[in-house]
Amino acid sequence: MEDKSAAQQIDAILKKYDDWRGEMLTRLRALIKQADPAFVEEVKWKKPSRPEGVPVWSHDGILCFCDTLKNAVRLTFPKGAQMKDPHKLLNTRLDSKTVR
Repeated sequence: MEDKSAAQQIDAILKKYDDWRGEMLTRLRALIKQADPAFVEEVKWKKPSRPEGVPVWSHDGILCFCDTLKNAVRLTFPKGAQMKDPHKLLNTRLDSKTVR
Protein backbone atom coordinates (compact mmCIF):
# COMPACT_ATOMS: atom_id res chain seq x y z
CA MET A 1 0.00 0.00 0.00
CA GLU A 2 1.34 3.42 -0.97
CA ASP A 3 1.80 5.99 1.78
CA LYS A 4 -0.41 9.06 1.67
CA SER A 5 1.13 12.49 1.24
CA ALA A 6 0.99 14.92 4.16
CA ALA A 7 -1.71 16.91 2.34
CA GLN A 8 -3.81 13.75 1.92
CA GLN A 9 -3.33 12.86 5.58
CA ILE A 10 -4.44 16.34 6.64
CA ASP A 11 -7.44 16.06 4.30
CA ALA A 12 -8.37 12.84 6.16
CA ILE A 13 -7.99 14.58 9.53
CA LEU A 14 -10.31 17.37 8.34
CA LYS A 15 -12.91 14.82 7.22
CA LYS A 16 -12.74 13.08 10.61
CA TYR A 17 -14.14 16.21 12.26
CA ASP A 18 -17.45 16.79 10.49
CA ASP A 19 -18.48 19.59 12.84
CA TRP A 20 -17.32 23.12 13.67
CA ARG A 21 -13.83 21.82 14.50
CA GLY A 22 -13.35 20.54 10.97
CA GLU A 23 -14.57 23.87 9.60
CA MET A 24 -12.13 25.76 11.85
CA LEU A 25 -9.22 23.49 10.88
CA THR A 26 -10.06 24.03 7.21
CA ARG A 27 -10.11 27.82 7.68
CA LEU A 28 -6.84 27.83 9.62
CA ARG A 29 -5.17 25.65 7.00
CA ALA A 30 -6.27 28.01 4.22
CA LEU A 31 -5.00 31.06 6.12
CA ILE A 32 -1.62 29.44 6.78
CA LYS A 33 -1.23 28.46 3.12
CA GLN A 34 -2.29 31.94 2.03
CA ALA A 35 0.18 33.61 4.41
CA ASP A 36 3.14 31.91 2.73
CA PRO A 37 2.85 29.21 0.07
CA ALA A 38 6.38 28.07 1.01
CA PHE A 39 5.10 26.57 4.28
CA VAL A 40 5.36 22.79 4.18
CA GLU A 41 2.51 20.63 5.47
CA GLU A 42 3.47 17.67 7.61
CA VAL A 43 1.79 15.22 9.95
CA LYS A 44 3.65 14.42 13.16
CA TRP A 45 3.22 12.77 16.52
CA LYS A 46 1.09 9.75 15.63
CA LYS A 47 0.29 7.69 18.71
CA PRO A 48 -2.40 5.25 19.87
CA SER A 49 -4.55 8.03 21.32
CA ARG A 50 -4.24 10.03 18.08
CA PRO A 51 -3.40 7.59 15.27
CA GLU A 52 -4.03 10.18 12.56
CA GLY A 53 -1.34 12.48 13.96
CA VAL A 54 -1.25 16.26 14.21
CA PRO A 55 -1.20 18.74 11.29
CA VAL A 56 2.05 20.72 11.30
CA TRP A 57 3.24 23.60 9.10
CA SER A 58 6.94 24.29 8.82
CA HIS A 59 9.57 26.29 6.96
CA ASP A 60 13.10 25.99 8.33
CA GLY A 61 11.54 24.54 11.49
CA ILE A 62 8.03 24.18 12.82
CA LEU A 63 5.90 27.31 12.45
CA CYS A 64 2.73 25.97 14.07
CA PHE A 65 0.54 22.95 14.62
CA CYS A 66 -3.17 22.34 15.28
CA ASP A 67 -4.64 20.29 18.09
CA THR A 68 -8.28 19.34 17.92
CA LEU A 69 -9.76 19.08 21.39
CA LYS A 70 -13.28 18.30 22.57
CA ASN A 71 -14.30 21.95 22.92
CA ALA A 72 -11.54 23.79 21.07
CA VAL A 73 -9.17 23.91 18.15
CA ARG A 74 -5.77 25.03 19.38
CA LEU A 75 -3.17 26.58 17.09
CA THR A 76 0.23 26.40 18.80
CA PHE A 77 3.36 28.31 17.82
CA PRO A 78 6.45 26.61 19.31
CA LYS A 79 8.41 29.88 19.01
CA GLY A 80 5.43 32.12 19.63
CA ALA A 81 7.09 34.08 22.42
CA GLN A 82 9.45 35.50 19.78
CA MET A 83 6.57 36.75 17.62
CA LYS A 84 5.28 40.31 17.76
CA ASP A 85 1.68 40.29 18.99
CA PRO A 86 0.44 43.91 19.15
CA HIS A 87 -3.23 42.81 19.14
CA LYS A 88 -2.70 40.24 21.92
CA LEU A 89 -4.07 37.36 19.84
CA LEU A 90 -1.70 34.80 21.36
CA ASN A 91 -3.53 34.21 24.60
CA THR A 92 -2.28 30.97 26.16
CA ARG A 93 0.90 29.78 27.80
CA LEU A 94 1.94 33.38 28.37
CA ASP A 95 4.26 32.22 31.15
CA SER A 96 6.27 30.13 28.67
CA LYS A 97 9.54 31.53 27.35
CA THR A 98 8.96 29.89 23.95
CA VAL A 99 5.49 28.51 23.19
CA ARG A 100 2.26 30.41 22.55
